[in-house]
Amino acid sequence: MAQRTEIVLTDDLDGSPADETVRFGVDGRDYEIDLSKKNAEQFRTALQPFVGAARRVAGPRRPSRTAPRRGGPSPADVRAWAKDQGIEVKEKGRVPAELVVRFQAANIS
Repeated sequence: MAQRTEIVLTDDLDGSPADETVRFGVDGRDYEIDLSKKNAEQFRTALQPFVGAARRVAGPRRPSRTAPRRGGPSPADVRAWAKDQGIEVKEKGRVPAELVVRFQAANIS
């Protein structure tokens, strides 16, 4: 029996497919919102006057969203393998879990 898990991001504003998760903070609280490319651009444009006038504050660093996960293959390696196999995969964003599983199965030594 095969099992497939797929994670699909949906824009939290309009329900369209989302391209990224935007993390931000205000009043000492952190937030995340999934947005399409268009809505993420609008969000950043709306904040620009405030960000431009603000001071940066040193504090604990947040983990990078683009850092490879420890113990697993890098997204770049999975994408390269998928392209070699003729599998269509997006250049940015999360690599589908099913694709990572297929990559790992194909590369077991």
